[in-house]
Amino acid sequence: MNPVPALAATGIGKRYGRRVVLERAELTARPGEVTAVVGENGSGKTTLLRICAGVLRPDTGHVTRLGRTGYCPQEPALLERLTARDHLVLFGRAAGWDRARSLADGTRVLRAFGFDGQDRTPVRHLSGGGRQKLNLALSLLGDPDILLLDEPYQGFDHGAYVDFWDCVAAWRDQRKTVVVVTHLLAELWRADQVIEVPACSAR
Repeated sequence: MNPVPALAATGIGKRYGRRVVLERAELTARPGEVTAVVGENGSGKTTLLRICAGVLRPDTGHVTRLGRTGYCPQEPALLERLTARDHLVLFGRAAGWDRARSLADGTRVLRAFGFDGQDRTPVRHLSGGGRQKLNLALSLLGDPDILLLDEPYQGFDHGAYVDFWDCVAAWRDQRKTVVVVTHLLAELWRADQVIEVPACSAR
């Protein structure tokens, strides 16, 4: 028997003025499964994930989450003058961890993607790939049960990209609920289920 869904979004609708972004969108994800979310550009994939993460309110529908949620947005929301270490401490404390654990766990994740978490370089001087690796690491602080990842590998080199999917497999083995927005259809074999967000007919 399939476990109870850790994430269930039903009847999700969202519009901005006259522009309909989502209409009766659905997403259900379970522990120990990887869900890939696909769709045309502008179909509302990012909007749906933001609603599932609780950072955006839907106009219609309901979202249920069971467990702590980690959200990796497509565009990193970083503080330009701070270093990676500063971010790990700041976001780790927000997740309920002390400084030592935040640095230890965050640095371990960064190093898994080939990024030296001890680097004292301000974020504004990092490459696009470095910023995205930090963005992903921050979403993992607090050991979330649900991972909502919006094209989290943008800017990764090939090695880091492969490492990312190896981590996804490990998170699945840890019984985490993993949802990945992706446009790379060749990688869909890595997912347990694929959900397509259709483009709305009413714009």
